[in-house]
Amino acid sequence: MSFSGAIRRSAQRLSSVDWSSPVFRGDQELSAMVAGFRAWTAKADTMAEKYAAPPTPIDFATAKKSIRDTSLVDSLEKLYTSSKPAPLTYEWSAEDRAAKAQLIEDAKAGLAFTQEMIDDTTREIAYLRVNRTSRDTSVSDLKEIYPDIAEEVETEIEKREWFKDTLNK
Repeated sequence: MSFSGAIRRSAQRLSSVDWSSPVFRGDQELSAMVAGFRAWTAKADTMAEKYAAPPTPIDFATAKKSIRDTSLVDSLEKLYTSSKPAPLTYEWSAEDRAAKAQLIEDAKAGLAFTQEMIDDTTREIAYLRVNRTSRDTSVSDLKEIYPDIAEEVETEIEKREWFKDTLNK
């Protein structure tokens, strides 16, 4: 993929992000990081636009008129016209590729775990809404709804730990 294609694709993705979302404004540190990221992307966009076209040719004639030592300009011009550097290409090494693939797999595993936690939390919230307590809720209803708490209370009563959970021990 070309550089300009990558810039276009990132610009399309960034334009679809709602930067005014409360998610980005909730924490001061996060807000600062988001602002820094947006500034970085804006700078990258302006640089991509600036360097998208090939550079203009150097005007050696104007330089010869303004410099006393024209032999210096002649040697620089000869060096410039004779120099044909090979284009730089970057080969993504297999180790880096494997490391990035591992990071992606770890992120996917984390995503699956996070989705599982979200599903569990959603079920727990639904359960709590169904079993909401009111003035009509009895102790036996609470024992049925929260058996772990009921067991702990019974154990404390049997062991006569009346003030176990209070602050003043």
